[in-house]
Amino acid sequence: MMTLDEVVETFDLLGDWDQRYQYLVELGQKLPPLPEPARIEDNKVKGCMSQVWIEAYRDPEAPNAIRYHGDCDTTIIKGVLTLLIQLVDRRSVEQIEQLDVDEFFERLELHEHLSPNRHVGVYAIVELMKKQARELDAPA
Repeated sequence: MMTLDEVVETFDLLGDWDQRYQYLVELGQKLPPLPEPARIEDNKVKGCMSQVWIEAYRDPEAPNAIRYHGDCDTTIIKGVLTLLIQLVDRRSVEQIEQLDVDEFFERLELHEHLSPNRHVGVYAIVELMKKQARELDAPA
């Protein structure tokens, strides 16, 4: 599990935006493939310019932990998606709900380098992640 402080520390070490951008691209390239059955409409992020899918599932080894996998068709958002997954993967629903997108943007200085349309998309990704976690937590 990664914390926002750890991500910020990594970004600070990278220095300029070109290095940070390259890091995001590399992160996205390392994202494990999304299982084909997960590419369904319920897992597709609405309100994002990119084609993004995210799926939450229970960790079989830790029933209170939520896991995620996802995919995206654009390199930069795929890198951001990878960071978001790292921040919430293996966390409880309560911890996932605490993810503050504004703080994420501000501390990583993404607001300066991503278009407003991309901001809307990232918010939509996080909202779907939280919604899926709540649904997994709901009584059957």
